[in-house]
Amino acid sequence: MITIIDYGVGNLHSAAKGVEKAGSSVRVTSDPDVVAKADKLILPGVGAFKDCVDSLTQGGFVEPIREHITAGKPLLGICVGMQLLFDESQEFGVHQGLGLIPGKVVRFPANMYQGKDRLKVPHMGWNDLDIRQPAPIFKGIDSGSYVYFVHSYYCQPEGDDVVAAKTTYGDVNFCASVWKDNLMATQFHPEKSQDLGIQILKNFGEL
Repeated sequence: MITIIDYGVGNLHSAAKGVEKAGSSVRVTSDPDVVAKADKLILPGVGAFKDCVDSLTQGGFVEPIREHITAGKPLLGICVGMQLLFDESQEFGVHQGLGLIPGKVVRFPANMYQGKDRLKVPHMGWNDLDIRQPAPIFKGIDSGSYVYFVHSYYCQPEGDDVVAAKTTYGDVNFCASVWKDNLMATQFHPEKSQDLGIQILKNFGEL
């Protein structure tokens, strides 16, 4: 059973459907007591970092998430759900995250070009993964595989030891996935990344 945290943000329907398609049972809950008892958690996230942090805090989810990680149980963060794991974000000011991974979240530069074409922010579309570490969610996934991104901000870990995969947009070679023991996260959306994304969710469900 995979539990998806409903804290008022995120595309929960597509994430739940992705988990089901990957062959796992899924429940979506806004009850922190249910989160505290979960075997596997998915922390989604869409929208502004501060709004997500405030919703997590007000919903009473921060301590259950921390206890889940301390207990060694798997957690998968997706998109802003990955960014929330870091110390801070610079989106609309500086805002504190969960502090589970040392580092910060920063915005793509305003003026990036590919040849003569100016690149848009948000970064939206398919990019290839440069897999740096054999994170459990990447079992059977080849480096160079394409996944789907939608974001204006990206994570800068303090150390490369947590970087599971990277990709490049314009001049920025950024962290696309992190892995730290039972804590895994992707900047991209597995639930929108077709068969490859379903494989990632399947791998998570099998942990």
